Amino acid sequence: MLDSFVIDQVSRRDRRERDERERPAVELPVPAPDDPERPVRRSDEDGREEKPKRGVVVIDLRNIH
Repeated sequence: MLDSFVIDQVSRRDRRERDERERPAVELPVPAPDDPERPVRRSDEDGREEKPKRGVVVIDLRNIH
């Protein structure tokens, strides 16, 4: 006889898997990367060779009174 904990875990796993299978899903038509009808990014349209500067700013608020 299996331990009640094991039986509970198996039933939870089965329930999760069943819920995941029954969850509605939508298939989106995603064009292939080399598809000529694929939309062009705005950054590719402007023709700039340089990439925009990106970064991270860290503000330490712990010492502000």
